[in-house]
Amino acid sequence: MIGHLNGTLLAKQATSVILDVGGVGYEVTIPVTTFYGMEEEGSQVRLRIYTHVREESLQLFGFRTARERELFMLLISVSGIGPKSGIAMLSGMSADEIITAIRTNNLARLTSIPGVGKKTAERLCIELRDKMAALSSPALEEELAAAAASGAPPSEDALRDDTLSALSNLGYQRAAAERAIMQAINEGGDLSVEILLRRSLRHLSKG
Repeated sequence: MIGHLNGTLLAKQATSVILDVGGVGYEVTIPVTTFYGMEEEGSQVRLRIYTHVREESLQLFGFRTARERELFMLLISVSGIGPKSGIAMLSGMSADEIITAIRTNNLARLTSIPGVGKKTAERLCIELRDKMAALSSPALEEELAAAAASGAPPSEDALRDDTLSALSNLGYQRAAAERAIMQAINEGGDLSVEILLRRSLRHLSKG
């Protein structure tokens, strides 16, 4: 698999570039954020590559940093997010914005991206929230800490309602979801929508 390319930039568009590497021209799909920082044609360019293999084709996706590539790979690990959707997310938001939206359960921000519906946004938050910290930056951590310190914690009723909404959108019946949420709350400890969702899904999986 191709994981890195270093070559001469032959052509660039908002969503793709062509790199000449040893006389071979590689067409690479890129997010718009990568395009904005791209050098002029004729320059030497290094890109981190994700190779997407399908039965009928092989497609290359390129990123300026290993962090962006890792974030992209996490995004496409979630059901409902394919490579095109992952590129769309990185085109519509910076890496820090995506990380913040997922860590703060900002569904409105995530669903503002074309192709990302509410259920997909909820899966992103549930499945990736704990993994986002590893991709964070010191500056982003300071912003998140300041935001957390300035706001009062949500009430238990608000947490219950948000969790019930998320479970309903994931296809669970209201009565079963409410029972699972009550069991999750009764476990005690610090509560958040993410914690309640994780606990509730565990109870629901047990039937």
